[in-house]
Amino acid sequence: MERRQFLGLAATSAAALSIAGCEQAGIIPPAQVERAVAEDASLPNIEWQMATSWPANLDSIFWSAQLVADRVAALTDGKFTILPRAAGELAPPLEVLNVVEKGTVPIGHTVSHYYANRGAITAFGSGLPFGLTARQQNAWLYEGGGLDILHEAYADQFNIIQFPAGNSGVQMGGWFNKEINSVADLAGLKMRIPGFAGQVMERLGVAVQLLSGGEIFQALQNGAIDAAEWVGPYEDEQMNFHTVASFYYYPGWWDPGSSVEIQINLDEWSNLPPQYREALKSAAYEANLMLMARFDARNPAALNRLIDTGGVTLLPFPDDVMKAAEEAASELFVETAAADPEFASIFKEWSAFRDAIQAWHGLAERGYLQYVGRSR
Repeated sequence: MERRQFLGLAATSAAALSIAGCEQAGIIPPAQVERAVAEDASLPNIEWQMATSWPANLDSIFWSAQLVADRVAALTDGKFTILPRAAGELAPPLEVLNVVEKGTVPIGHTVSHYYANRGAITAFGSGLPFGLTARQQNAWLYEGGGLDILHEAYADQFNIIQFPAGNSGVQMGGWFNKEINSVADLAGLKMRIPGFAGQVMERLGVAVQLLSGGEIFQALQNGAIDAAEWVGPYEDEQMNFHTVASFYYYPGWWDPGSSVEIQINLDEWSNLPPQYREALKSAAYEANLMLMARFDARNPAALNRLIDTGGVTLLPFPDDVMKAAEEAASELFVETAAADPEFASIFKEWSAFRDAIQAWHGLAERGYLQYVGRSR
């Protein structure tokens, strides 16, 4: 679908809901979406299958996919139903974007950095190394023009429209089967880590492996990999990584605020009634808030369990590792921008936003946290 058609579609959706008595700007309030559905008896019954990148037993990331589905059903009085399916049921876990692009599956739930081989712009959907925290990512997407930029880029390149539907916050640095005391200890290490982060690690001597979540445990257990990153304490505990690796590092500089997103085939999106489109947008918005809240509420207790009863050694990455990784990331961004004009254009705007918001958070947020940290 051409960009002009896409933008015209968005206007049509807003206008239709305006006729139904709804607001045109931003996210339409859920109550107004429900009213718009109730006032139109001609709305069809639609059922979609949703491909995901996650094992179904995870009551966090997969839960957020189910939350999207549940809210859409609630907002449309059950007329529009979505059935999330575990990784591998509809598509391989690292192929969700590809099957949605083709229209084989109408909607997916994934993270865009799995698809770095499809284009560097995908990194902005989930977040760049040493980039934005969850709050900063949401600020850029919702108020800084980021989501509009990505909508145009995804429409042009993948025939997809996507919406953030969850965030992990600053992730952990992952599980290692040996202690990392310096950059030299990374040489030859086999590590599961995707996207730009993997490219940075390669520059530090790591042998990078791209594995789905469901493959990590066995790979760590049988020695196929020496290290792996996933999310954070609550989700990592559910994956039982602490039973096959002893050293747990922080921070996950590659995922300071990693967005999960729903990806929708643009032709399928265009065929939805506008009320259903708004229901999807509202459901994704709520899931984006709720997944971060779930991680924030459950990570502290999970981390304590890992340390107290799981035999885990918690360690920060050495300063030289952090510095080398940041320098390598900067070099990668420069090289990517030189080779990819679209990445360069987005990166310029994104960088300016990052610098401004991190200066503000460095003053207010960090100042407060440093004080309360000293007083505890």
